Formats: sequence, structure tokens, C-alpha cells
Amino acid sequence: RMGHMGLILRNMEASLTARDRVGIQDFVLLDAYTSESAFLDNLRKRFHENLIYTYIGTLLVSVNPYKELDIYSKKQMDTYMGVNFFELPPHIYALADNVFRTMQSEFNNHFILISGESGAGKTEASKKILQFYAVSCPSTKLLNNVRDRLLLSNPVLEAFGNAKTLKNDNSSRFGKYMDIQFDHQGGAVGGHILSYLLEKSRVVHQNHGERNFHIFYQLVEGGEEDLLRWLGLERNCQHYSYLVQGGCAKVSSINDKSDWRMVQKALSVIEFNESDIEHLFGIIASVLHLGNIKFVADVRGYASLNNNQEMHWLLGIPAQVLQQGLTHRKIEAKAEEVFSPFSVDHAVYARDALAKAIYGRTFNWLVNKINESLANKDSSRKTVIGLLDIYGFEVFNVNSFEQFCINYCNEKLQQLFIQLTLKSEQEEYEMEGIEWEPVPYFNNKIICDLVEEKHRGIISLLDEECLRPGEATDLTLLEKMEETIGGHPHFVTHKLADQKTRKTLERGDFRLLHYAGEVTYCVVGFLDKNNDLLYRNGKEVMRQSKNAIIKHCFPSTEPDSKRRPETVVTQFKSSLVGLTEILMSKEPWYVRCIKPNEAKQPGRFDDVLVRHQVKYLGLMEHLRVRRAGFAYRRKYDIFLQRYKPLCPDTWPNWKGTAAEGVRCLIKHLGYKPDEYKMGRSKIFIRHPRTLFATEDAFQVCKHKLGEILFSKVKQRDAATKIENCWRGIMARKEREKRAWAVKVIKKFIKGFITRNQPACNDNSEYLAYVRQNYLTRLRENLPKTVLEKDSWLTPPPIMKEASQLLKKLYIRHMVGKYVQGITPQRKAQLVLKAQTSSMFKGKKENYPFSVCRPFVDTRIGAEDINIKVLQMIQHEHIKYSVPVVKYDRNGFRPRLRQLIFTQEAAYLVEEAKIKQRIDYISLKGVSVSNLSDNFLILHVTCDDIKQKGDLVLQCDYLFEALTKLSVIANKQNYIKVVQGSVRFDIQPGREGFVDFKSGQESMVYRAKNGHLMVVSPCLFSNTAPWLLPIVFYVS
Repeated sequence: RMGHMGLILRNMEASLTARDRVGIQDFVLLDAYTSESAFLDNLRKRFHENLIYTYIGTLLVSVNPYKELDIYSKKQMDTYMGVNFFELPPHIYALADNVFRTMQSEFNNHFILISGESGAGKTEASKKILQFYAVSCPSTKLLNNVRDRLLLSNPVLEAFGNAKTLKNDNSSRFGKYMDIQFDHQGGAVGGHILSYLLEKSRVVHQNHGERNFHIFYQLVEGGEEDLLRWLGLERNCQHYSYLVQGGCAKVSSINDKSDWRMVQKALSVIEFNESDIEHLFGIIASVLHLGNIKFVADVRGYASLNNNQEMHWLLGIPAQVLQQGLTHRKIEAKAEEVFSPFSVDHAVYARDALAKAIYGRTFNWLVNKINESLANKDSSRKTVIGLLDIYGFEVFNVNSFEQFCINYCNEKLQQLFIQLTLKSEQEEYEMEGIEWEPVPYFNNKIICDLVEEKHRGIISLLDEECLRPGEATDLTLLEKMEETIGGHPHFVTHKLADQKTRKTLERGDFRLLHYAGEVTYCVVGFLDKNNDLLYRNGKEVMRQSKNAIIKHCFPSTEPDSKRRPETVVTQFKSSLVGLTEILMSKEPWYVRCIKPNEAKQPGRFDDVLVRHQVKYLGLMEHLRVRRAGFAYRRKYDIFLQRYKPLCPDTWPNWKGTAAEGVRCLIKHLGYKPDEYKMGRSKIFIRHPRTLFATEDAFQVCKHKLGEILFSKVKQRDAATKIENCWRGIMARKEREKRAWAVKVIKKFIKGFITRNQPACNDNSEYLAYVRQNYLTRLRENLPKTVLEKDSWLTPPPIMKEASQLLKKLYIRHMVGKYVQGITPQRKAQLVLKAQTSSMFKGKKENYPFSVCRPFVDTRIGAEDINIKVLQMIQHEHIKYSVPVVKYDRNGFRPRLRQLIFTQEAAYLVEEAKIKQRIDYISLKGVSVSNLSDNFLILHVTCDDIKQKGDLVLQCDYLFEALTKLSVIANKQNYIKVVQGSVRFDIQPGREGFVDFKSGQESMVYRAKNGHLMVVSPCLFSNTAPWLLPIVFYVS
């Protein structure tokens, strides 16, 4: 047995020597392990041979090759499946397989932390791990569905959450943590995704050389012609303000058309239905249209819309509602609501805030929708492997609020790395009573405290400035930071710097010395981005959208709290605390990604850049810990349980303590004193090779044990005995189940037969079941509104009386709830609507479309009525005003006029002139057609030839105006709906006619017979089929 062990060790040494001809594949085996230059030399040597992966113990270092390598095939995956970690050359598949097998054998949770700068290859590493699990896990139809959804969630989230930056053509602009859930057999049965801090500001602004999120360009470049036409888009990114600010809408390394097809396929696999997809891309198109809305200042300096054509495409929101939402802010003063007009700058801010809110909430909806598709319905215990792919450390020419948040996140992850690796390593050795030489390391807690300390940290100061009353600006924030943390060694500003440093800082800058190096932040925009405020009436506008996703993202149930919401950085800080708690509860594994050069060129290795990353990734400290310590450690009982067959004294059962058993076992295996240490509760093995030699010996021994077992027991007899015993157990269980089932069925049948008899022993259980079943079904099918009261579930005979009582109680409850919810304003509106219904319902064709439009107090404000007119009629108290088109009695020329109803009369006004006054007493009646036009004819008493005759008017707010007139003048019965033609008096003795008919489109013209011809389209023939039920239901 010892000879066999020696052979294994010699074979492993030979294979290791062969594998390490071009650089050493595990830095732990590096002779000069304290030398940074030796570390870089080894990394460079392997990089130039396309060996991009190297180990530090179980930590994987990955260098981005910036080219395709043939090392990710199905054959490669098969090669690494089930193989000991160090037995093959370093690979991300080896790490993924080792995590998976450790999870299965120890039945605990793990996570893989993938870190590095932007552009170092973190997202690609995450994809490779997912692809490996997709191939290596057990396969069934159900598991394959889950696998496909896990894989295809990536292109969807990349499309909506990634963008081209200066450093990376596919940079993640949000953080992503994905849990993959496995059952006890190792099958991937579900998943869950958490997202962090989407860079919403990118929607409305991109720096030069950068792009907006990929999905915008994919839709414009790859969308089908019919889809673009339906969305009102053109196939030219240059036509959209939100897509051209970076000046690089087209990028050679990105194929937007191909990526669009992939996103379409992914959405269908993840089970997005056609309606979801239409609404989703409707939102993306609406954001582009929103960005093209321009504002100009009117004579009073207030913002007004310069172009209205984009309004048509914005989420099915009425143009007037959207226009007011973009140009006015709603202010609540006591019990009143006042709309304050915006300046042009404020309107642009409100537009951009709305675009960011729409995209941000839609992204959250998208993540939740994917999670619904990945959700595992089985409640049994699962083990989890988490993948953390989060933004890398960022340093640009101009660094803003987003870079501050991203780099703070990296500080927290580095702190976690320190806690879980370096610091915990030392503490574990001390706890186990094993001596070793402590490794000094930089603890970045001082930087984390600088950012997040209560009352004194940058986050607290930023929030204070955002929340305090008065004129807070970005510069007052900078002054506050200088005053509070000015003496901190990792913080400097132009004011605090020495003369040499001051030359590198602008007056609005501050510089932090991060663990990764110095970063200079421009404070401009910090307060706005941290507040990320959306005006309250912006939410109200969104709630009027016909888009189902927008309705979900801006629910009417969302409280419009007057308290300011949490700032962006505080929300982000809280989410990082939650993420840290998730990670601390799992076993960690690490992939450290390195960017070899800034130019994204294959084969180029920049020593200065790589040295900087090696330093801030803590790789040298990690290597020193691994080299000074031991590569493998396990609890005595776990180690003994696995390897006890290798020693006759410990097999099959060891009688003493686990520590004594392990000591006996390693003595038998011939471990040398410098290869291991015995701790208080664990064995520590210095070299991986020693462990794998033991593992190989165990695999050989396992096969031998099987052979011995089969040689001692006759297979046929054993199988027969086991089979007979098992069949007997199953037959007895089956007999018991059938006896129980017969008893239940008999009782049920007897109860059914006697169900109409008085309650007795025979039917009591059956009747109880009938009651419970009816009440359960009733609970799930209760009417949702008072209008559905006739849909009450039909009761069985035994429940008729109870059902009637329940129905009365429930209807009374619903009516009470509805009445309590009606406001005085709503009640007044309903009264007016009821009057409109009594006059026009079933009589005028376009009446149903007016039901959902609320009436307003007036359509023309006092400020828009000429002052001379006001002076002449204000003593009569103006009740309602509306713009109309008046058709001349002779020739029927259209004229724009104002129709004003006072307490005593109706006035037709042209600017400063009152063209006609109609006393309500002299108003004989009002005629309207039964078609979908907006014409009304006011018939007046005309005895004198000098008096003006009847009025022919066209009004866009016909139903509202006539309802107001009927209430003010008390003339409800005077309004007549007619068919065909209406006769009117031009003057005494002269009459005219207005003819009404249906046609393909609206037209108004003078016919050859001298009549005014009004042609209106037949609404219901052109109405979308899905709209009709809504129209009739509301009416």
C-alpha cells in the first residue's frame, strides 16, 4: 500500500513538472513567493502563452485575453467534471466543479465572488460558470427548462443593464448577485437575482465615447419594420437625443442586430408573453420619444412644448395630461392643489427625471419577472451557489456620483475579502492553536469609515445637504466635507491640498485615496443624483398610462408620502449591508480578474497597470498567507469519515476520538511532519499534492472494497432476499392504504345518498365537507365590485339560507366601502355624469367615449378672457367657459370663439367683443345629432329682424358643455338628439339646415344644396376590439 502511495506521489510530481514548463500554474509553488516582480513575471509568461488562468491555492486569477480562446468547448467541460482541483491545468471550470462537488458532499451554501476593474472580464467569467453548470448538472426536461432560463437571463439583463463605457464595450452598469438553487441530486432547480444601483443617469446623459444602454440601439437597429412603425421609431439612432450624446452610436465590436435577435429568443424562453414584450418595448420607445420633447419659454418665461408630435407615442397617456405633467408642478397648500408652471430648465429636469424613473422601475420589473420564471416551487431544502458579478473599480477623466458609489461598493467588497480571507485565516490558525508567522496587510476599514461613518462620513454629509432646508448646492457640500473630515489622511480638496497637489485639482473636486489608488471626484451633480426626485404629479401622469407594465411600476396604491424618500446613496448603502450579510452566511470562493492593458488589445501586457491591480486585489497578501499556512483543512470527523478505509485500524469503525483516529490514519499513510499540523478541531495539510495523493489512494481502495464485498456475498441470493423482503413491506403498506380508502369511500357514498335527509351519523361528515367546500370556493370567487353582485356562487341546498345571509352582509360591506371612498369632488362629478347619461346614453354615438374623461370647472381660465369682456359680464358670475368654433349663418365660415355661461345668459365672445348674448329665457332648445360629431345648434327666440338668429357651434367638450348648460340654465329637457337634418333660423323668415351623416373620415363643408354638411366617422367600426368592452362596461 505504501509503495502504491509513493507511485501516486511520483506520478503527480512528474505531471506537475510537465504542466509548469511555461510558468507555474499555482503561485503557492513559486519559490520567490514574496517578490512582486516574480509574481508579475509568472503572470506575464503564462499570458503570452495564452494560459490566462493561474491559482493561488483555491483562488483563481484570470487575465482578460481580449480574444477568443478555444478552451471553453463541451469537451473541455467534460474533462474538468469530477476531477480533483489541482489535477489539471488551472481553469474556471475547475473552480466551478470544485465548488459544486464541495456543496454536494458537505450540503452547505457557497458563493463565488468575481472581482476586478471594469473591463477585466468579470461578466464573461460569470457566464462561463453558468454555462458549465448548465452542462454538468443532471438533465431532465424540467431541469433543462430551468437551465435555459438561467442562461438566457444573462443576455436580457445585459441588454437592459450594460452599456459601452470608455474602458469596456460591455460594462455592467448595475450590480448582480445570482443564487443558483440545487436539489439533493445536484440538479439546478431554480434561481434568484438581486440587482444593485442601476446607473439610471445614463438614460439621459452619456459622456463622450460612451453609449446608452444596449437595448435602445438593439431596438432601433434590429427591430422589425412593423414594430418600429408601431412604436413610431425610425431606423436611425442619430434622430434620438438620448442616443447621440456620446458620439458613438455604432461600435465595431458590437453587433446590435444579432444581439436583438438573441434578446427576442431569450424573452420567449423566459416566458414573457407577447403582451409583456409589446409593453416592454413600448416603454423603451417612449423613453426615446420623451428625450426628443423640447421646451421653449413663453412670454412670461414659463416652459411650453415646442413640438407635439412625440406626445402621440408616449405610453397611451392623453397629450394634455402629459403636457401639464411636463410643464407644471403640483403643490399642495393646505386643502388646495396648485399647479405651478416650470421654467425651461425645470421642465428639462422634470422630463429627464421622468425618463430615469420609467427606465429604473421597468428594470426592477424586468428583474422580478425573470425571478418569477426562475422561482423554484418545491419547498424542500436546497443548497445554493451564489455568483456575484458587480461593477469593478472605476477611474475616468471625470468621476461623478456613480463612480463614487461604485468605488464605495468595491471598498466594501475588499473589506469583505479581508475579513473572509486574510483576517479570518490568521484568526482560524490562532483558534486552532497552530503557530505561524502573521502576515501584515492593509486594512481598508479606515476608508470605509471615511465614506459611511454615522454623522461624520461622506454619505451622512451628503444626505444632510440633500435634506436640509435652504439653498444647498454641490459646493456647500464640498465646504461641509472640508470642515468635517478635512484632516483625514485619505481625503483632500483644492483648498486643503499643498501647492503641488493643488495644481491637479479643480475647485469643485475632492480626492479619495482608495485601496485601489487615488480617485478625483467632481462634486457637480452629487446632490441632484443623490436626491433623484420625481415630482409627485409625474407619478400621477404615469398612472394614466394604458401600458400594463407602467401601471404596475407606478401603482395607484403607492403612497404619495409628503416625507422625502431615502436618498440613492442611503438605499445603496443598505443594499450593500444586506449583500454582505448574504455573503457572510456562505462559504467563499474567489475569481480575481485582471485587465492586461487599457487599449483592449490581445497579447499586450502592461506591467504598471497589472502591478497596480495585483496590489489592490490583495493577491500578494493572499499568497503569503497561503504559503505561510496550509492549503487544505478539514474537521477531524469529516476527514476520518472519508479516508478511514485507507487504514486497517480505522476501518470499518474507529472506537476512539476523531482526532486520535486521524492521527492513526496519517501515520499509516506516512505523512511527513512538515506536511501537516494537528489543530484543536481540524487537520491542516500544507500541500495540495499530499491531499490528492490521499484522494487517489481512496479511489483505488473504494474499488477494492467493492470487489471484496461482491466476492464474499453471493449476488443472486442477496438480491433475492432483498427483493422478497422489500416486496413484503410494500404489499403490507398497499393493503393498509386500500383498507383505509375503502372505508372513506363507503362513508362518502352513504353521505351522498342521504344528503337531503336530516343530519345524522351517516351524512354528518359529508355535509360538513359540502359546507367547507362551498365556503372555500365562495372565498376564492367573491365579487370584486358591487356591479358583480349577481355573480354570487350558487349554493348547495344545505347552504341556501346561510348563502343568502352572507350575500346580504357582503354586498352591504362592499357598498359601505365604496361610499366611504367617495370624496365630495367625486360625488359632484358623478352627479354631473349621471345627468349626462340621462341625456345622451343610447342616443349619441360618441357618448361612451366621454364617460372616462372627468369634467372640469372650466376650460378657459379668467386670465385667458379679455379684460373688457370680464368687466362687462363679471357681475353675472361666470360659471363655465369653453373654446368653440362658430359657423357663420351665411356661407358657414368657421370662426374661433369663446362660449361663456354666466348665471343669467350665454355669451359668444370674440377677443374683446361680445358677438351675441342669449338669455336663458329666450333659449328655445339645443339640437345635437345622434352621430359622433361635436356640433350643437342653439335655438333662440327671434322676433325682431335685427336680432341675430340661431347659433351653429362645434365644441371639443360637447358633453361637458351641454351638461353645464343644462344645470346652469335648468334646461335639461330642452336638449334634443336628432337624426338626419336640423333646421335653424338665420333670422325671422329665413331658415338654414345642417345635415349629418356617417363617413370614412370627419369633414365639414357647404353642400351643393346650400346646407352645412357634417360627416363623422362611425366610431365602433374603427374601434379596436379590445376597447369596446371597456367602453360599454364603463358606460
